[in-house]
Amino acid sequence: MTEQNIPKAEFAVIGGSGTLSSNFPANAGDSDVKVLADHLIFETPYGKTTELRLFEVAGKKVLTCKMHGWRSGVSRSDASRQLFWTFREAGVKRIISEGGVGTVNKLLDTRDFLIPDDYLDLSVRKDVGLEGKYLLVMRDPLCPQMRKVLIETTKKLFEGRVFTRGIYANTDGRHFESPAEIAMMNGHADIVGQSICPEVYLAREIGACYAGLYYVVNYGEGIRKSWSHEELEDIFYDDAPMIGNIILHTIRTLPSDKNCECLSLRKETLLKGIYDD
Repeated sequence: MTEQNIPKAEFAVIGGSGTLSSNFPANAGDSDVKVLADHLIFETPYGKTTELRLFEVAGKKVLTCKMHGWRSGVSRSDASRQLFWTFREAGVKRIISEGGVGTVNKLLDTRDFLIPDDYLDLSVRKDVGLEGKYLLVMRDPLCPQMRKVLIETTKKLFEGRVFTRGIYANTDGRHFESPAEIAMMNGHADIVGQSICPEVYLAREIGACYAGLYYVVNYGEGIRKSWSHEELEDIFYDDAPMIGNIILHTIRTLPSDKNCECLSLRKETLLKGIYDD
């Protein structure tokens, strides 16, 4: 179903592999969670979006999608543009992204959580934006206020290890990285995945705060002699409800007032006239 009227929502959740196997948030069973609209597809300047769901938690409206909007026949760059253009039109101001990641830091194990405070962009998708009218200062790329609540919530609801800072290295995929690539990242990053970029740039461009919750689901090649694909599959199916619960409780807990400088790090470009119609 294609909708032309984009609903208003303050929050967005970009679902990744962590919640892919769950019917987030419909399976939460919480009395304050209500699905308001489903199977929403919107026309954008970059093509039609993936299906989105509008839901409410504790009176806060949230737009969400599965697996970063990626799907067959649509480039990941266009999928990201479609989502963030829609989020901007919906008035989204806070975005939580989640996903399964691999290890780079040898101290990390599967079923560890990491809430990163920085990223390393090793992708070739460097020029993925909307109109390009802003200079994006990438100091504090992941909102400190949102990270603080995510960390507190994850520690409260999860009995395992939670790492409160670290660097997410972004690669293009869709394949996993080679042993040589993981070795190159060692000492420069802690986890590796395929989604934080360009999302962190697009969030800043639309004036939204962004933070990510990442669950270690496999070892980077060369970190361990071998790892089991079956374990990765078990994590996807067994732990999805827990990850969804952390995200919902984070949204409940976040105060209305912002105390971060995320919006101020989006500057008007000095290249006046170049991007004007």
